[in-house]
Amino acid sequence: MRYRNATEIFPDDLLKEIQKYSAGEMIYIPERTEKKGWGEKSGARDYYVKRNAEIRTKKREGKSIQELSEEYGLSHDTIRRILYK
Repeated sequence: MRYRNATEIFPDDLLKEIQKYSAGEMIYIPERTEKKGWGEKSGARDYYVKRNAEIRTKKREGKSIQELSEEYGLSHDTIRRILYK
C-alpha cells in the first residue's frame, strides 16, 4: 500500500477537521463498502428462507408438527415458530 499526503487528497476544511483528531498520526481509511445482512454472503439466509417455505408447504399438505420436527431435526417450538411467523 502506498501512502499519500493528505493535502493531495482532502480539501483544506476537511483536512483541518481531521487534524483536530489525529494530527501527525498515521490513520487508515477503509474503502467504502455496503455492509451485507446476516447470511447474505454465505448463503445461509437463502437456505433458511427456502427451508421454512418447504416446512409451511408440507404443513398445508397435511404433515403434523411431530413429522416435520423429525424430518428437519428441529424442536416442536421451532417448527411452530416457523409456521406461525
